[in-house]
Amino acid sequence: MTTHTDMPDLKGAIGAQVEATLEEVQALYRQIHQHPELPFEEHETSARLAEALEALGYEVTRGVGGTGVVALLRNGDGPTVMLRGDMDALPIKEDTGLDYASTRTAETESGTVPLMHACGHDLHSSCVVGAAAVMAGLKASWQGTLMLICQPAEEIFGGAKAMLEDGLYTRFARPDVILGQHNMPALAGTVGHIAGSAMAACTNLAVTIHGAGGHGSMPAQAVDPVVIAAHVVTRLQTIVAREVPPEQTVVVTVGKLHAGTQANIIPHSAELEINIRSFDNDIHRQVVDAIERIVRAECEAGRSPRPPEFHVLNETLALHNDPAAVARIRQAHGEHFGVAHLFDMPRLNGSEDFPFFGNAEAGGFDGEDISCVYWFIGATPEERWEDTPGQSVAEKMRHLEMPHSPYYFPGNSVTLRTGIEAMATGALAYLTR
Repeated sequence: MTTHTDMPDLKGAIGAQVEATLEEVQALYRQIHQHPELPFEEHETSARLAEALEALGYEVTRGVGGTGVVALLRNGDGPTVMLRGDMDALPIKEDTGLDYASTRTAETESGTVPLMHACGHDLHSSCVVGAAAVMAGLKASWQGTLMLICQPAEEIFGGAKAMLEDGLYTRFARPDVILGQHNMPALAGTVGHIAGSAMAACTNLAVTIHGAGGHGSMPAQAVDPVVIAAHVVTRLQTIVAREVPPEQTVVVTVGKLHAGTQANIIPHSAELEINIRSFDNDIHRQVVDAIERIVRAECEAGRSPRPPEFHVLNETLALHNDPAAVARIRQAHGEHFGVAHLFDMPRLNGSEDFPFFGNAEAGGFDGEDISCVYWFIGATPEERWEDTPGQSVAEKMRHLEMPHSPYYFPGNSVTLRTGIEAMATGALAYLTR
């Protein structure tokens, strides 16, 4: 099998294919951006993506893992490369000022919420379609199987496991390598790579502390769950300070504490939601166990009438990029974009459910782990980037809107083009004849 360096015309061929499809992909992107849908509710989005992939000649299956889409292009003997994009949106009111900004809302258990593609999943899924078009147009230049995934429910860490549990690797194909990408407020037109530990494991844990309610003037005749919860919040901070090795990065955040209805009523219960992040899966489990130990101990100390309740809202494991595969992808991207357009991506405390696709134990599939590479594409226009304080990518990103902001918009034409080319080039690094 030859490499990119043996095919000097490949860069131009990719560029020509992107030019031929870019306008159509931009229109698809704007449609999806304007019509966001919540996790596992991506019915319109997945239909649009499936139709676009079918039109390109792919074998398309809908409804995998709920609303997921799988598309295959078989092109002779060779490895199987999986490209993954996500497609769910967030309950955020858009304030980008775009003429195709979302005005959609959805009904949830909490009431009516506004919807927005504030994390760029519309961009990611559109790039998958763009890469599909490029690869279909270059079939004479590669050999093997291209497997495309439009995944639901990344924002709640549910879609990857749902697709795996629905037989992703048994019904379709088991990939030899899995490639994915995410936008970031780096310079548009650049691509960032990081080998090894790349993104954090995350657990969102709900805790209910039980008390015995009563009149605020008679606390001795009640058990106050607010006091117990207050001690829990304070005590949890000692986990990072006194139980985690100093060289480890761990975050424990109590993002929700709710109890009671008014000042003179001692409530029957208090509810907490705790966010835990770390880069080591073993350390992560120790931290979660420590939280449960502390909560139980404080409840006993506070005379709670029954044990606390714990419920994992969602969780994912740490993302580890295979170093050898990262080197291969980085070389391919460097040859295509030029080394000056690559940057070293700093490790992120953010989390993804992408690692489930490669981790056999966590993903629930047989055999060895599968090599994964997850890279990052810049989304900040050049003029804005030049005006932003700082020298390094990390310094500049501190001053820019991040994903999940109502002002965040990564879908400029440079970023869309870069994302398409990065995915196609990454696939070709493994599939080129």
